[in-house]
Amino acid sequence: MSASLDGGAPLPPQTTRRHGASPAPVKPRVWERLAELRGPAVVPHPLDARALAALAANPGCRRRALLDGAGVDKSALAAKLGSPAAFGQSQFAFMRGNAFEAKVKADGGRELLRLLGIDDPGAALVPDLAAAGPEGRAARTALALREATAAGGWALLDHPMLALEVAGSPAYLEPDAVVVHPDGRWTVVEIKSFPMIDGSADASKVGAAARQAAVYVLALERIAALTEGAQVVHSVLLVCPKDFSNLPTASVVDVRKQLSVTRRQLNRLTRIEDIAAALPDGVTFDVEACSADELTAAVESVPHAYAPECLSACELAFHCRERARAAAAVETLGRSVRGELGGLTTIGGVLAAARGEEGDAEDPTVEALRRAQALRAEALAGAPARTAGAVVECPC
Repeated sequence: MSASLDGGAPLPPQTTRRHGASPAPVKPRVWERLAELRGPAVVPHPLDARALAALAANPGCRRRALLDGAGVDKSALAAKLGSPAAFGQSQFAFMRGNAFEAKVKADGGRELLRLLGIDDPGAALVPDLAAAGPEGRAARTALALREATAAGGWALLDHPMLALEVAGSPAYLEPDAVVVHPDGRWTVVEIKSFPMIDGSADASKVGAAARQAAVYVLALERIAALTEGAQVVHSVLLVCPKDFSNLPTASVVDVRKQLSVTRRQLNRLTRIEDIAAALPDGVTFDVEACSADELTAAVESVPHAYAPECLSACELAFHCRERARAAAAVETLGRSVRGELGGLTTIGGVLAAARGEEGDAEDPTVEALRRAQALRAEALAGAPARTAGAVVECPC
């Protein structure tokens, strides 16, 4: 990742900036190539915090990195390939979430400010963040954050626009809100519609919200690094409905672990131009212009790193799983199993090594597989034979 000098947004793709130097051209061919990949007439699909969190969780997947960086609509691509995604937010949940967020932010953010201990909504500045395009909004947000910090009072930024460069491609992120404290601290606010019962919520949902919020914190740190007196709080304010009512309540969620993981994983991502440069000429993911066979060939030209966790995070997960199963790849069994098997990459190879047909007997992995196979055979040999259709009595 890299930060631009204005702290607000990545520099335009055609230029770069240095201290004391005027903008200079930088690899315009890369951005032309990305436009070719998604289709010259296709509007880039935005890369949001949820997608970034999923990308950071699987940094070894070049396929997702390239498609996200190029702005390809993976849902449309998966549908054209015949493996549509089976997850996503329902329309009802979407409407419920919007209604709850509107309640929290009504009357100048009265309920939200109440959760922060501010009884008078007029005590907090609510700056206007309107601007042309995501670049303009990101720059306006950075300016508002600096002005609010310098003023030394409370400020509530409603749907600010933050910018982050990921593997050489700019991403624009829009948290629900950011609060500026009088002492210069910045806090990310995440508003979710799932309930918080007796002060706690579903752990999996809170974890997903924390991973998403960590991306916002990471983007805010770029601006804070260039703002005197600013400090980004590494815990977020999670606002949810209280118990079974629609009354907002809040909990502070520490995201230091998620922030560390996200920062490390995003730094490991191969730059988009390196992945694009390795593709054959003529490869494109234009859903409207290409047939299903052409898109299949294009997708298969980019290596993937499938894992069962992808099923809840990536639109192409079913397509990648089908290919991984066809190749009998051990990745279909999970990352932990894949890590234990070392150089054995196929299920057939694992079974052959366990039977003693392949593999180095001195390899600890092969040795463990053969010992497990021997124990299994011993257990089956000692088991009493059962007659077909025999009824087994319950010992209880």
